Amino acid sequence: MSLAALLDGPLPVGVSMWKLAQPWWEFVLRGLLVYGFLLVMLRLTGKRQVGQLAPFDLVLLLVLSNAVQNSMNAGDNTVAAGYILVATLLAANGLLSWLTSRSKRAETLLEGRPLILVHNGELDEAVLASERITRHELMAAVRQAGLTDLADVRVAILETNGRINVIAKAPDRA
Repeated sequence: MSLAALLDGPLPVGVSMWKLAQPWWEFVLRGLLVYGFLLVMLRLTGKRQVGQLAPFDLVLLLVLSNAVQNSMNAGDNTVAAGYILVATLLAANGLLSWLTSRSKRAETLLEGRPLILVHNGELDEAVLASERITRHELMAAVRQAGLTDLADVRVAILETNGRINVIAKAPDRA
């Protein structure tokens, strides 16, 4: 039996899991488009969403992955399509990691800048609101630093990874 005859008729077991329904480059393009879209959308939601996952954030990420699956694989559930998509997503992620490690501009664009939430005991409500951080979340970080009052905070910084670092004021020397 010729290869052409094999591919025209019903595929024998094992062959169908490798025969792509779309050209390979379409999977690469779909993967890059979805990866880029998700990266932009997650970046726009703020640092806290990625750095500090609450249970509902984790559920959101799981549902997002399911929501974009068909847009990436075009309904093709072959092993080959999965391999192409995995390789594409890992390569895109590796490229962005490499780019952010080499370029300050790319790092700022993709990861953002650290933001000051508290300076010398004064809370910046606008930054707190724009990053969707509750006062309770901020105070949890303050307490974790061993402090109980914002007046004792020299600076509280929202890092690009979503963590809040708190630095206490120096004790008064009497």
